[in-house]
Amino acid sequence: MPRPSSRISGIVPSGKDGWEVHFAAWTRKEAGEDIIMLSVGDHDFDTPSETIEACVAAVRGSNHHYTPLPGLPRLRKAMAAASSACTGVETTPDQVIATPGGQAALYAAVQAVLDQGDHAIVVAPYYATYPNTFSAAGASFTVVETPAEDGFQPHADMIRAALRPNTRAILINTPNNPTGAVYSRERLEQLAEVCREHDLWLLSDEVYWTLGGGEHVSPRSLPGMAERTLVINSMSKSHGMTGWRMGWLTGPQEMISLLVNLNLVTTYGLPAFISIACSEALENRYGVKEIAERYAARRTVLLDAVRGMNDVTVRGSEGGMYVMLDISAVEPDDEKFAWALLEREKVGVMPGSSFGEAAAGHIRISLCQPEPVLQEAALRLRRFASSYRREAA
Repeated sequence: MPRPSSRISGIVPSGKDGWEVHFAAWTRKEAGEDIIMLSVGDHDFDTPSETIEACVAAVRGSNHHYTPLPGLPRLRKAMAAASSACTGVETTPDQVIATPGGQAALYAAVQAVLDQGDHAIVVAPYYATYPNTFSAAGASFTVVETPAEDGFQPHADMIRAALRPNTRAILINTPNNPTGAVYSRERLEQLAEVCREHDLWLLSDEVYWTLGGGEHVSPRSLPGMAERTLVINSMSKSHGMTGWRMGWLTGPQEMISLLVNLNLVTTYGLPAFISIACSEALENRYGVKEIAERYAARRTVLLDAVRGMNDVTVRGSEGGMYVMLDISAVEPDDEKFAWALLEREKVGVMPGSSFGEAAAGHIRISLCQPEPVLQEAALRLRRFASSYRREAA
């Protein structure tokens, strides 16, 4: 066949090693083994029934036609209200654009602020799609790690040291996947100062904002940041709607108007019946309180269950859907640890190094299982860590 574009051939899988552990665990579970799957961040419960019924009614109501490129007016109004709550900045419908999921919002943001040859900074640990989203834009990037011993909080001085003359943007994620870290107001203020000083865009992935372990601070709310911040959001985590593929991007009105043109050549709008169901879910906050309480309870149960486990330390883990455990004192090679845990105790987790070097020596545990399953997994982990140490000794 003729040569493919470098833009496409340059997109390579991220987090390869970690996903190999996950797929091996999934394959064994499908074959009937008693595998506890704590490797993937997808809810173990269904979308709230009210949202489902709203979608069914919309389908039966003949909502099968094209929708406006930036999203249905009702949907944008509901997303703007959600953004006002998320970011602490009063948001109008013309400051948001609907996208097919949070990943598409991230893609739109990167395409909006970076030209071929521009440079960005990615704060790590990071979600696996981040690097190649920049590669797809023809941009280069530098990964700046957050120290595990500091709870995976960002350091402005480390970010300053990574700046180049062609740096245009910084990408952060709080509450963070994979670490569960919730960036403090103080650290975000320092980061905002860097953005203002160097005239940078800040891309802020806040898809876990309802699942934080305390006050959610959006950098968009900080002085001088509303005009230089693009906030990525999604209904996947907050409303239990991972498979519905509905997200949005919030930013300055002028930028959002330009991004309508990107939708013209990518999505050409979103399904009407899904848009109506999502509008109703946003307006009525279907499932939001219950989902947040469920994950908070699960986080507490798991952290209580691993408390006092010799040579295992909790890092980050204040919010989101994950707990990050430092297992380097047991086994420095987190991938080796994850494979051995799967083999001996039938528990599937993600090696931390799949998400950046900052998380090397850690494992990420998903909270997407009921509390009794999490307690059983903690028992198996405790048993494994103890026996692994004895063997090493």
